[in-house]
Amino acid sequence: MIRMIILDNGHGSNTPGKRSPIWSDGAYLQEWRYARMVVQGISQGLARLGLPHCVLVPEENDIALSERCRRANRIASRNDASQTLLISVHLNAARENNTASGWEVHTYTGRSRSDEYAAVFWECAKEVIGDRFPIRGDHSDGDPDWDSNFAILRETVCPAILTENLFMNNEKDCRFLMSDEGLQSIIDIHLKAIQRICCM
Repeated sequence: MIRMIILDNGHGSNTPGKRSPIWSDGAYLQEWRYARMVVQGISQGLARLGLPHCVLVPEENDIALSERCRRANRIASRNDASQTLLISVHLNAARENNTASGWEVHTYTGRSRSDEYAAVFWECAKEVIGDRFPIRGDHSDGDPDWDSNFAILRETVCPAILTENLFMNNEKDCRFLMSDEGLQSIIDIHLKAIQRICCM
C-alpha cells in the first residue's frame, strides 16, 4: 500500500550542460525544464485521481543531492518509509549524438521493493511507447531495471526509482519529447505505473 508519492524533477536551471544539441531549426530541449513539465503533469494527474503526492523540488534552481535526499527522508519518515515511493524524472544522453535511443528505469543495487516497482514502470513504458522506441533493460539479474549507484536511490530510506525518459541527444527521441504527444506519453507512463503500484 502506497501512502505517499514523492516526485523529484532532475537538475535545475543552473546545472551546466544537461540539454539537447541545437537542432537544424534552432530547437533544443533543456532537461531541467522538461523534467519539471513532466512532474507537473504527473502531479496534476495524481491530484485528479486523489492520490497523495508531493513535489520534492519546487525551485527552478538546482538543489544539491544531499538536500534532496534529506527532504525525501523527512517526507518518508512522516508517511512510513515502506509505504512511500520516490520517482526521480530525468532524460538520458549518450556520449555521441544519435548513437543511443530508448527508455530506461534505474534502482539502487541489490534486491528490494524498488525492483518490483521498477518492473511495473518498465511494462508501462512498453505499453505506451514500446512500438516506437526501445525499452532498454538489464535482465542480467532477473529484472529489467538498471542497477545504479545514484545518490537519490542510494541515500533515500524509501523505495526509489529513477526514470530516463529517452535520449535528448538523439534527434528522433528529442523531437518526440518536444511534441505534445511525446510529453503526454511520458506523463502517461508514470501515471499508469503509479496507479498499478497503488493497487498492488
